[in-house]
Amino acid sequence: MKTAIIIGATGLVGNQLLHLLLHDDRFSKLLVFVRRSTGIQHEKIEEHIINFDRPAEWMHLVKGDVLFSALGTTLKQAGSKDKQYTIDYTYQYQFAQAAAQNQVPTYVLISAASSSPDSKIFYSRMKGELERDVKALPFKHITIIQPGLLHGDRQEERFGEQLAYKVLNVVNAIGLFKQYRPISGKTVAMAMHNAALQSKPGVHTHTLAQVFDLAK
Repeated sequence: MKTAIIIGATGLVGNQLLHLLLHDDRFSKLLVFVRRSTGIQHEKIEEHIINFDRPAEWMHLVKGDVLFSALGTTLKQAGSKDKQYTIDYTYQYQFAQAAAQNQVPTYVLISAASSSPDSKIFYSRMKGELERDVKALPFKHITIIQPGLLHGDRQEERFGEQLAYKVLNVVNAIGLFKQYRPISGKTVAMAMHNAALQSKPGVHTHTLAQVFDLAK
């Protein structure tokens, strides 16, 4: 029986992942670290409402078989690039560090398509820097998921993403930009779940087409 650690469980992908794990008998305990409660009561869930800015208070609790890192926000929600970087990079990297120090063997991260530490685009560079730095940590198994535009039921509406989703659906219908086609939060969650079960040694990065395959 496995113990899963989840950050980002109140988000689009993280919430789908949480429900997948609840119905998987191979996972007996789910350690969920959140800023606000998920509102889900279940015997498998051990929920920790934490201050992400105080790692000394929670780092010793990050123990288990796999860390699922699904934390993220938008520039609009964060309010500034600095705040977005803190959430998308700093918090996730600190959790990865804690997991590695506590000898968690498997790490699964949602990143983004076109991520690169050398990108001139802030979002892509931020995601690329996180990928680069977690790869240097001593996990036995690392899986990085690089989805395209995510769609699904969110707690907060994102007009720009809704518009992009409609546009991409139109161009994909005529065979253009297949590498940027939208992907559901549930599909990404399924890919993360399957990656954790495979636990192949080394670092494995899955681009959009591979994410669809991994989710099967």
